[in-house]
Amino acid sequence: MKGMQKPLPIKRDYLVVVNPNAGKRKGQKDWKEISSCFMKYGFTFEARFTRAVRHAIELTVEAIQEGYRKIIVVGGDGTMNEVVNGIFLQHVCPTTDIELAMITVGTGNDWGRMFGIPSDYVQAIQVIREHKMHLQDAGMIYYFNGTEREKRYFINIAGLGFDAVVVRRTNLQKERGRNGKMLYMLNLLRSLVFYRSTSTEVEIDGLRIKNNTFTISIGIGKYSGGGMMQTPKALPDDGLFDITVVKQIGKGDLLLNLKKLYNGSILEHPKIEGYKGKRIVIDSDPLIHVEADGESLGHSPIEFQIIPAAVYIICGTYPLSG
Repeated sequence: MKGMQKPLPIKRDYLVVVNPNAGKRKGQKDWKEISSCFMKYGFTFEARFTRAVRHAIELTVEAIQEGYRKIIVVGGDGTMNEVVNGIFLQHVCPTTDIELAMITVGTGNDWGRMFGIPSDYVQAIQVIREHKMHLQDAGMIYYFNGTEREKRYFINIAGLGFDAVVVRRTNLQKERGRNGKMLYMLNLLRSLVFYRSTSTEVEIDGLRIKNNTFTISIGIGKYSGGGMMQTPKALPDDGLFDITVVKQIGKGDLLLNLKKLYNGSILEHPKIEGYKGKRIVIDSDPLIHVEADGESLGHSPIEFQIIPAAVYIICGTYPLSG
C-alpha cells in the first residue's frame, strides 16, 4: 500500500499495553493478578507499561512496526483512545489488520460497558479467548490549540462545551491523585455554578443549525461519564455519528432531568435535539472546547469525520446496527 513502511514478520504473541495509573493505580496494583490469568489460560504476550500521557500512542506505533497485530489494553477509556491513535498513526499496515481487546481497570470504562466487557478479570480474559470480533467505526477530529490545527482519532464519544469543561476539571484532579467513579458527577455539579451557554453554528452534512448551546455530544458509542447515555441511539458500526445538541437550558431544569442521562430518554426533552451525520463542522463565539474519550483536546473551529468499519475489536456483546 502507498505510504506503508516495509513490515517485519508478524508476531503471534499479544502486545499488552498497561496503564499503571488507571483506576486509582489499579493497573499497577492488579497487574500481577491479570498477568497470572493470562498465563493460566495460555496467552503468550509482552507487556509494556505507559510512563506518561500519550506514551501508549508511541508504544502502539512501535509495536506494530515490530510485527504485533494483536493488542490488549489494560487501562481505561483514555488508554484505549491512545492505543487507537497509535493504530491510525502507524504506516505499516491497514488499521483493520489489528485486533484490539481490553481489560478494563479505569473508573468510567464506558467503551467496555458498550461492548459487554466484564469487570472481572477472568471473565474478561474469557471474552478474549472466545475471540468474537467485529468491525467498529472510528472518528477523526480536527481542532485548534491556539493557532495550530491538530488532529485526533477517537473510538467512543466526544463532547463540546459544558461536557469538555467537566472533563478538563476531572482530568486535572486525576493528575493530582484524585479519582473515583463519583469524580465526574461532582465536577458536573460544580461546573454548573459558572458555566454559560455559547453561541454555536453546527453544520451536519450540509444542514446548518444555529443555537445558544449548552453542550454537544458526538457519539460512535452511547456511554460516557461512567454510564451516562448522552447519545443513547448511537450504533458503533452504522457509519454515522450520533449528535446530541443541548440548547440553552436552566440549571434547575438540567438537574431535574439528570436521570434522563442514565435511562436513555435524554432526547425526549424539548431543549435537546438529536441528529445523525458523517461530517460535522462546529464554530462558536466565544471559543468552545472539545474532549474525546475523556481526553481534553483543544477548541473551535472543530471538524469531525467518521471512518466507517475502521478497527476490529474483540467484544462480549455488540450493539449491531441491523
